[in-house]
Amino acid sequence: MSLQIEIEHFRSAVIVRLRGELDHHTAETVKTKMEDAMMKANSRYIILSLKELDFMDSSGLGVILGRYKQISGKGGRMVVCDVNPAIHRLFEMSGLFKILTLEDNEETALSRLGVVS
Repeated sequence: MSLQIEIEHFRSAVIVRLRGELDHHTAETVKTKMEDAMMKANSRYIILSLKELDFMDSSGLGVILGRYKQISGKGGRMVVCDVNPAIHRLFEMSGLFKILTLEDNEETALSRLGVVS
């Protein structure tokens, strides 16, 4: 299975929706597309929606951690939402939830970041 990446700019946030498998075959593409979107919109926030992400390995964790460090270095924040149980367990085991905020869906993520009025 491949990976589909959908990126939407909403005010000061970049919403990234991943569908499929985030692994060593697709990690570099995700990294590049997220960096391009962040730079293009000069965004302060990233919302990572993983509702339809079926699989992720350590390469995917590395991409997410790298973008978290990148946006945090600019004074921004990253929120992860719509995480299915298998991916949620991977995040817990890796300790990413100690630094990333988890929300149920995109709407609550936008609200948490103060992007919606």
